[in-house]
Amino acid sequence: MEVVASAPAQLGLAEIGPWAARMERIGFEVIHVPETIHDAFTVAAMALAQTTRLTVRTSMALAFPRSPMITAYAAWDLARYSGGRFQLGLATQVRGNIVGRFSVPWSQPALRMREYIEAVLAIFHSFQTGERLDYGGRFYRFDRLQPYFNPGPNPCAPPQIWTGGVNKKMCVLAGELSDGFVCHPTNSHPSILRAQTLPALAEGAGNGRRPAAPLAVVPNPQPLMAGTDGELARLREHRRSELAFLYSTPAYRRQLEFFGFEDVGEALSGMARRDEWADLSEHLTDEVMDRVVPQGTYDDIPAVLTRWYSGLCTGLSLPVTDVPDDVLATLIDRLKVIPTLREQTPGR
Repeated sequence: MEVVASAPAQLGLAEIGPWAARMERIGFEVIHVPETIHDAFTVAAMALAQTTRLTVRTSMALAFPRSPMITAYAAWDLARYSGGRFQLGLATQVRGNIVGRFSVPWSQPALRMREYIEAVLAIFHSFQTGERLDYGGRFYRFDRLQPYFNPGPNPCAPPQIWTGGVNKKMCVLAGELSDGFVCHPTNSHPSILRAQTLPALAEGAGNGRRPAAPLAVVPNPQPLMAGTDGELARLREHRRSELAFLYSTPAYRRQLEFFGFEDVGEALSGMARRDEWADLSEHLTDEVMDRVVPQGTYDDIPAVLTRWYSGLCTGLSLPVTDVPDDVLATLIDRLKVIPTLREQTPGR
């Protein structure tokens, strides 16, 4: 099992390099860089600058606020600079953020995302081969890349493209076009993987648009883990607030609905519409937390995650805030032996 360290969103730019170097020393092989309050590519560059072996994957860089050409340049530079240690993770985000926070048009997100990935792949191909760029779709058109503006081939091959998402269309698209898929925290439960995500990824792979290759799948369950039960209880309250915020977004409520907690999702969304943020966590009961979040002490959590994810995925993303280095090293060793997804799914 690939064990991924998820970079804390609140890390300052001066902190990300030393943090990444620490993750590499401890034994992680991959880190995920989010895009919340910092530019994901800037953070990725700082992480790559202070590491030598670690793979840095954006999880996830927002696609629609950027031209595919801008994204392709950034990913190409980081892949070349790092000797192939950068992987491009892309996602759509939700309509409210894309329109209200970025002032970017929103329509047919699955189709737009398909064209976005195809456009980036076409640009990568022109970078690598020097062949004429000619990609046309409903949302994106690229037919001009003079030699002066072409950065030239990457000796380490083009960077992998990963995607993330929640609904079926995005999962099917990942199966068709992506090298790997990162599950959102609100659809990382093993029951969701079995019932919805893995079948949709397989459906996309079955469309035969890409050469057969294993598709990596990395859930992001954000497990609760601490040294003692008391510490675990304190962490639980922080996670309760974070999950309540995520579940207040209608697009992220499907996991609640899957387990019969529709009323909780509706209440949270109603509070968000009224800008009542302070009391969101009160609606996320212990029953919900116990159902959707893996949790345990450092001694217990490897067994918990083994029960949840054995044979269902190729990697797991872990939060690592305030976890001692020696504990993390032991966790990595114990989690690496979890059996991975047995039936490999064709991807890009």
